Amino acid sequence: MEPALRAVCKDVRIGKILIQTNQDTGEPELHYLRLPKDIGEDHVILMDCTVSTGAAAMMAVRVLLDHDVQEDKILLVSLLMAEMGVHSVAYAFPQVKIITTAVDKKVNDVFHIIPGIGNFGDRYFGTDAPPDWSDDDMDEPSY
Repeated sequence: MEPALRAVCKDVRIGKILIQTNQDTGEPELHYLRLPKDIGEDHVILMDCTVSTGAAAMMAVRVLLDHDVQEDKILLVSLLMAEMGVHSVAYAFPQVKIITTAVDKKVNDVFHIIPGIGNFGDRYFGTDAPPDWSDDDMDEPSY
């Protein structure tokens, strides 16, 4: 998503927040943080390809708030979100604007959106999806 943003907004300032979900606990963990100076004065587009439970997105919003970004200046952009993630983020941070292309209903036991696009990293890097991933036994999402 970042290359597309850079192609459209040539002079955009980019920061990075790497948050990964611990597969054993299901909790988000902050691994890397680099934000532009004076980010508190800016509108921020927080990009996350997929949001399942919303825990990592909420941690990222909390990091931005801790760096003096106003909640109403944060825009969460995602390709796909689970219903649970939308509700979690919207309830915790009602002034954050959420934009997504689709919302699916379910999250499986390893926190992947079902039916979703599988693990976005698997799709992007061409690796195999987990052996237990299947959309054959899932109901069609209703919108």
